[in-house]
Amino acid sequence: MSRADQILSELRPGLSEDVLAQIPALIEALAGAGRIVCHGVGREGLMMKALAMRLYHLGCDAHVVGDMTTPAVGSGDVLLLSAGPGHFSTIAALAGVARSAGARVICFTAEADGAVPKLADLAVHLPAQTMASDAQATSILPMGSLYEALMFLFFEVLVLDLRDHLGVAPEVMRAKHTNLE
Repeated sequence: MSRADQILSELRPGLSEDVLAQIPALIEALAGAGRIVCHGVGREGLMMKALAMRLYHLGCDAHVVGDMTTPAVGSGDVLLLSAGPGHFSTIAALAGVARSAGARVICFTAEADGAVPKLADLAVHLPAQTMASDAQATSILPMGSLYEALMFLFFEVLVLDLRDHLGVAPEVMRAKHTNLE
């Protein structure tokens, strides 16, 4: 089996019907949200930024923690977090701030029993090896790459389903893409 085939076979369980069955609850939360703010650390953070970009293209009021233009969150807003290994102190702190402000917290994680997913209003389980679990090395990909790749693919399915739910045409999304590249 080629490396590419092995990677694809490692990703398939993360896109199973059981995993994708979590999308309708996400759609409900995101479609009804005022503001949506995304955050993750390291490469997980890059995937969260990619999601924020697509949410913006869908017409959502989407932001990334740390950007100078990110507004405060409050009632009716959603903070989307990634805590692949189940806990990062900075992610836990942001979840606490958002909850105290009345925002809903949604956590993407590979470890549903982790401290941050337990703090969240909704935990989305993406079953994949993270950097914290790479000592067991079930994936040929280094460190947390399997989780990060799964995040990206799961988010693309989420965006397609949310686009359909919101009735946003592909050309409307395209029109929101920057022209400053």
